[in-house]
Parts: sequence; C-alpha cells; structure tokens
Amino acid sequence: MRITAPAFKENAQNALTDLHLQRALEHVEAGFIHKRAKVVAALPEFDALRDAARDIKNHTLEHLDLYLEAYEKAATKAGGQVHWAETGGDARAIILDICRKAGAKTITKGKSMVSEEININDFLAENGIEPVETDLGEYIIQLRGEPPSHIIAPAVHLTKDQVEADFRRVHTHLDAARDLSESTSLLAEARGVLRDKFLAADVGMTGANFLVAETGTSVIVTNEGNGDLTQVLPRVHIVIASIEKVVPTLEDVSTLLRVLARSATGQDMTVYNTFSTGPRRPGDPDGPEEYHVVILDNGRTAMLGNEFHDMLRCIRCGACMNHCPVYHAIGGHAYGTPYVGPMGAVLAPALFGLDEAANLPNASTFCGRCESVCPMRIPLPKLLRHWREKEFERGLAPATQRWGLGVWAYFAQHPRLYRLSTRLAIGALGWLGKKKGRFRALPLAGGWTRHRDLPAPSSRTFIDQIRDREQ
Repeated sequence: MRITAPAFKENAQNALTDLHLQRALEHVEAGFIHKRAKVVAALPEFDALRDAARDIKNHTLEHLDLYLEAYEKAATKAGGQVHWAETGGDARAIILDICRKAGAKTITKGKSMVSEEININDFLAENGIEPVETDLGEYIIQLRGEPPSHIIAPAVHLTKDQVEADFRRVHTHLDAARDLSESTSLLAEARGVLRDKFLAADVGMTGANFLVAETGTSVIVTNEGNGDLTQVLPRVHIVIASIEKVVPTLEDVSTLLRVLARSATGQDMTVYNTFSTGPRRPGDPDGPEEYHVVILDNGRTAMLGNEFHDMLRCIRCGACMNHCPVYHAIGGHAYGTPYVGPMGAVLAPALFGLDEAANLPNASTFCGRCESVCPMRIPLPKLLRHWREKEFERGLAPATQRWGLGVWAYFAQHPRLYRLSTRLAIGALGWLGKKKGRFRALPLAGGWTRHRDLPAPSSRTFIDQIRDREQ
C-alpha cells in the first residue's frame, strides 16, 4: 500500500467527519471488546497462558538464528523450498520468479499483512498476474481499491450498505434485481464469485501465523476456510512470513493459539487451524506440487536487542487496536501504513522509517489499555515513548513542541523558579476560570480547546496542597 503516514493529522481529521466510518466503528466494541472479555473471564488460567506465551517468544527471539536455521532444515527435508528476503523488494522478486516459472496468470491469496507490507498485489498486477483476495473482508476492500483498516477485520470500516453497493457495481454479470438486503446474501454472492477463482488459480499464497522449527510447518488460523482452498487447490503454494513468526515446537504453537483466538476475535479457538508441511506426498489426495516459503526480514533484525525488541513478540491479534480510543475514533486508514493502532504506531517507524511515520507514536493517549490486553505483554506505551524521544532528538517534532519542552526543561532544572512560576500561573488560571469552571479558549492551548473545554485548575499547586496536608 502507499504510505500516507506523514499526512496522519489530515487523515485523522477526515476520518472524524466521515459519517459512514463513524457508524461502522460503533461495532468494534460489541464485536471485539465484549467477546474478548467474556472468553477471558471463562478461562481462569488466561494470565498464566499469557506469561507462558511471552516466555516462548522471548526464548525464540534470543535464539532466533538457530530456530530459523532449524526451520529451513525441517521444511527442506519435508520437500519445501525456503527463500530468504532481506527487503520487501527481494521478497517481491522471489515471488514473481516463482509465479513466472509456474506460468501463473492468476494467484489466489489468503489474508496476509506481510503481503500488504511489501505491496505484492500491485506488483503482481503490474507484471501481468492477477491477484485475487479470498478472505471476505480482503475481497471487499480489493473491489474498492483500499488497504485493510484492521489487521484481522480488513473491512471493519465499512457498513453493509456500502458493501452491497460495491457488489452491485462490480458483479454486473449477476441479476440486477437480486436481493442483497441480508448479510447472508452478500456472503453467498462472494462465495459464488470466488469459487471460480479458486478453481482457476495457478498459484496460491498465504501468510503464516507461525512457522514451526521442529517440523518445518506453516500454520494459518482462519474462520472462513479460504486459506485452505488457497493452499490446497493450486499447483504451487507460496507462504510469505516474517522472521519473528518462527516458534520452536508444535507444543509451543498450542499455547500461542489459546491466547491468540481469545484476544483476536473472542473465540476459544478459530474455526480453521491449518498446519501445512511441504508439498503433496505420494498417495496424498490433494495438495500443491510445490511448496515455497519466503521469509522476510525488512528491518526486523535491526530491532533485535534494542529498545524495540519486545515488539517482535507480537502475534497480530489486533487486541491493542480493538481497545484503543484513538483507533475507535479514526479507524485504521488514517494511520497510512499497513499496521495500525498501537502496534502499528510502534512497528511502522521501524519498518518504514521514522521520517515517514513520526506522527504515529503521538497518536496515543497513553491510557495503557493496549498493554493491559496484549496477550504477549508487550509494553506498548513504553515503546511509543521511545519513538517520541527519537523524534525529538532528530528534530522531527514540531518547532512549537520542541520550544515548549525546552522552556519546561529550563524551569524543571531550577526548582525555586519552577515552584514560583507554577504558583503564579495556577493562581491566575484558577481565578480567571472560577466563574465558569472551564476554558473554551486559552493562549498556547488551542490544540486542546479547539475540540474540548479545559477544566479550570485549582488556585493552588499540587505541591502546595500536599504541603498543607503535611502541616
């Protein structure tokens, strides 16, 4: 997808006034938050599972090179071919080469955020190969020419009426008088259209939730079964995954699956949990003749061992964005990168550069809800603060912000002056605001008062109030 993160503020303003988007986002709370809370409450050992899942990923990351080598050895032994891609460009070239050798004209795709990260769809189309998204949400947004707005619910930003309009616009070969008033009729129509695509595809591509070093297995979790058809029906199956998706054993996968589904969709387990190991073997009734795994770095190695190391534990459940008040207000497209919400605000600067994504770490209230629900216990607010520090150090923050922090730093280094100035400022604000109890406009605070009132402070500073209590 085209990166528009530098325009985040403008994107956010447009999102706040988009009535269709605001109506669609109302479903996030009921569709994700309440369901997660219910299944978590029903599993007393959930927090213990989170600790175990965190420890599995920490151990794997500490020995990532060894487990990646073990995965390659096991996958190759099972008849697969493993390809290493340092950059997104490398991954695109590898995938195109595989498709050309297979004589591919069409390629069906399961949902994959890594494929969005490397913009594989546009690249394949430019080279004469038609990519077809088979996940329902991904199929809908492909018809609209849009990127996903959520990592597990790509079309969460749309209403049913919008989807119906798009189906009528694109599926012109069907009866114009057909009834699409029910969600089930939309689903049936998409299934019918995609059935022919599944059967005609020369190559199928999926992502991978996990790569198992012990067996050379790739694992995908879906609720529609499209991932299975994508990798079983075509002659060639391509898996695209990033380096941190590897885990040591099948037993480790079982632990991670128990926290993934509950955190992502509020299910005990997703409907389909598919384990694929190599191509079709003699006697197998179905499966691909070729099995390729493209393992992508794209900046992740640079995160190992630094202050953003913890982010590599992420299992892409989406719980952080489901609970984020900023995401709830503006949706995913405003972020302007494939990865959105709190996890995207941490990951995007690492993958695409701070110059491109400096706005995103500031898209947080630091309420801490994201960290509290993360199944991998990633300290997202702390990581966002690290990016803000880097933004300030590199002079990317707005001049007014840098100036304001400089003034504050000077006063903070002179305690007596700080106490005197804050005493005078608080006293003045308390006196000026005592009549209405709030300010609707205030110099140097337009960014706040433009959208909300500023409560009038007490006429005494916090330090003075504590001192009074002690006396």
